[in-house]
Amino acid sequence: MVLIDTNILLDVALEDPVWSEWSRRQLEAYGLRDRLAINPVVYAELAAAYPTIEGLDAMLAATRLAVAEMPRPALYLAGRVFVDYRREGGSRTGVLSDFFIGAHAAVTGAQLVTRDPAPYRRYFPTVEVVAPRAH
Repeated sequence: MVLIDTNILLDVALEDPVWSEWSRRQLEAYGLRDRLAINPVVYAELAAAYPTIEGLDAMLAATRLAVAEMPRPALYLAGRVFVDYRREGGSRTGVLSDFFIGAHAAVTGAQLVTRDPAPYRRYFPTVEVVAPRAH
């Protein structure tokens, strides 16, 4: 399984002039090799860009993206990483969406395609992150 971060799908859906082509190529390439998925956190983040649930579900079907449930060990790991973040001086008071996404990839052994690799590489060093080089 390859997890897809929210920013990749928004690049394509909103036809980002800088990133849509790179993001589209990643979806195509990784979709040929493995099952593409998002988790419920990414689904919720995508809802902001789609006025109806039917529109969001149609996009997921068109891109052959499954919504993979998060295993309980991933939820636990996200919470533990959040504790580390707070100890290091992080100011956010709720578990960050990146922690749920990264923990999901870490626990399931999934690759993660994103344009924002820094938090994943820092807090989830075992995750194979696919990200653009300097653009």
